[in-house]
Order: sequence, then structure tokens, then C-alpha cells
Amino acid sequence: MEHKEQIRVIEGLLKHIDEGTNVDAGQQMLVPTDTYTCSDRASSEWQKLFENYPQVMGLSAELPEANSFFTSDELGKPILCTRDRHGQFHAFINACRHRGTVVETERRGKRNVFTCPFHAWSYSPQGDLVAVPKENHFGDIDKTCYSLVELPAVEEHGMLWIHPQPEGEINLDELLGETLRAELDSWQLANMHFDSDDVYDHAMNWKLAIDTFGETYHFSTLHKNTLASTFYGNVQLYDTYKRNHRMSLCMKEIDSLREVPTENWDVLVGSLPTYYIFPNVQLLMGRAGPTLVRVFPRGEDANDSFSKIHFYVRPEIAEITDENIRRQIGERMQGFGSVIRDEDYVAAASSHQGLASGAMANVVFGRNEPALQHYHRTYREALGLAPLEN
Repeated sequence: MEHKEQIRVIEGLLKHIDEGTNVDAGQQMLVPTDTYTCSDRASSEWQKLFENYPQVMGLSAELPEANSFFTSDELGKPILCTRDRHGQFHAFINACRHRGTVVETERRGKRNVFTCPFHAWSYSPQGDLVAVPKENHFGDIDKTCYSLVELPAVEEHGMLWIHPQPEGEINLDELLGETLRAELDSWQLANMHFDSDDVYDHAMNWKLAIDTFGETYHFSTLHKNTLASTFYGNVQLYDTYKRNHRMSLCMKEIDSLREVPTENWDVLVGSLPTYYIFPNVQLLMGRAGPTLVRVFPRGEDANDSFSKIHFYVRPEIAEITDENIRRQIGERMQGFGSVIRDEDYVAAASSHQGLASGAMANVVFGRNEPALQHYHRTYREALGLAPLEN
């Protein structure tokens, strides 16, 4: 984030603290509860927002060196992501062109060759078919016609993007816009190191998981014994970038900056910038490094979902060997889970039960919840639904 923007964020947060104010959407918003419970809506979401929409697969650190790889199945199909010997990022359908068997079954690692466990057809990290055992028995085959099916893949600003369809397109100008692309680039995400990952299962509609990141109104209640000790609840700055947004959460440590010259201000001392990337990604910029949260429905099921959490660390932290500091870094994942998994997602799953009862026609988003209002407006626009009147 440019330093001028860091100053704007810190000054804005301090003003809210001093004046007892918060961001104001200007109005409340009613959102129909079938947004979360309708099975037809869930089918449309899956087809339009996941099967046929560019997806963030992680940061560049997921593929730290030549011939590294990781696999994925969260989009309802087996996907293999690789970095070839030239450093190029690729994505493929992880299925052998012989009989469709999943070629690579490990979650991540490094390979010069990927070999199908069924008949040992083998592929390079560029997806080329390089070996067919007993080809003189199998019959002549033009290997150039039987490469792994490649998916569109883009690596930019330290982020790995794919499109789940071979004929799909990835246009980051259209998805992010120039301002957000520049800001993401300023965080030097390409230099981060992968630390660890986790999966949180939750029996609720996937958008309820997204909603938990959309306001700090709940901090003093739901997080009274956790985040409330380090964050000012119900205080934030909010900025939108096309369908995306940035929430600047307010940490209590911001008060230490009051005696610091503005030229020395660091936004990460007083704030937790949290980026939402449509339709399902949260990127939290912490002082130790970023945390990436990707939320998915289980296919077309309106009532079940999961989150994939990726933890990264800054280069200088990755090089630390002190066991006590390394243990503290390891506790980061546990602390995140104790808040997001054990508090936010538990409350959101409870909301799902209430909404599924059919007793309420709408949920209401307050004036102090602009991120939720923006998200649900853009969500409906992306699905071709009529805009909400309020």
C-alpha cells in the first residue's frame, strides 16, 4: 500500500475513534433469506461463480521452485497446478488422457514427471505426454495430441489465478481494476513464503462464511474474550474496487501512532487491511504475513460449505530459526482457528439454522455494514438477479 494511502487509512481510523463514528452506508438493506436457502440459487451460483468464473488458487509461494506442484479438487474437478523448469505457472485437469484416471494424488510436492498410477502414462510439468509404456503393443500414438488438458492460468501480483474451463478467459483488469491491481502489487506477495494450510468444514451456506468477514459490529460480543482485546470493534474504513473491497480493521495499537511522525506510520501497526476478492476470497494482511481464506460451497448444496485457509510469512520471518519464535508462528494457525472456526463460523452456522426455519423473509444489514451491502449487491448483479430496492 502506498504510504500516502497508509496515512489516509490511519487518519481515518483515528478520526472514527475520536469522534465515536464509523463508516456509514447511508441506509439499511433487507436481503431475502432465500439468498442462503434456495436450492435453485445454489445451483446457479455453482455454475456461474465457480464452474465458470476465474478463481484464486493461492499465492505464488504455493509453487516455490521449478517442478513444484499442488493439486486441488475444491472446484468439483481434479486440478493440477505446476511450475515448470522455466518458472512458468500452469494448470491442468488432473486426469490421464488414456482412461481419465487422476494422475497426481499427492497434495503438493516436486516432480520432474507425473505418472498415472493405472498404466504409467507420464507427463511433464508443462503437461506434455512424454511416455507411453509398451507403445509398440498399444499402437502408435501422436503424443502431441494427448497432453493434459490445460486450463487458463495467470500469475500476477504474487497470486495464482486459473479458469476452471479450458476455453475460459482471465482478465484481471476487468476482475480487479487498475487501482486494486496496483495495491496488491505493492504488498510484494510474490516474495512471501508458504507456511501451512488448513480446511474448516461448516454446515451452512457458503455466503454466511463470507458475511462473517464483512463487519466488525460483532467484535465486542462474539469476540469479547479474543479479538476485542486487540481490536476496536465497530470501527473501520471501507473502500470498494469493482466487485471487490478492502476493509481496514482498527487495532488498538493504532493509539501508539499518535506520537509518531506521519512519515513513519505503518498501516500494519494500527490496522488489519482485509481484502475481499469476488466471489469467495479474503486476503488478510497481517504483520507476520498474509492469510488467504477461500470459501466454497459443496457443489450445488445450499446447506454445506468449507473454507481453505493458507498461511504465509514474510521472507525475513521465514528465515528465523529460533524455536520459540517458530513456535509463536505455529500458534498463529491455532489462534486464527480459535476465532474464525470456533467463533465466527459457529455463529454463522447457527444463523443458517435460523434462516432455514423459514420463519423470516429477510435479514437486515445495518448502515455500519457497508461491506455486506456491497457484496450482496454485486453478488446479485453477477447472477443476473434484480437489484435490491433498498
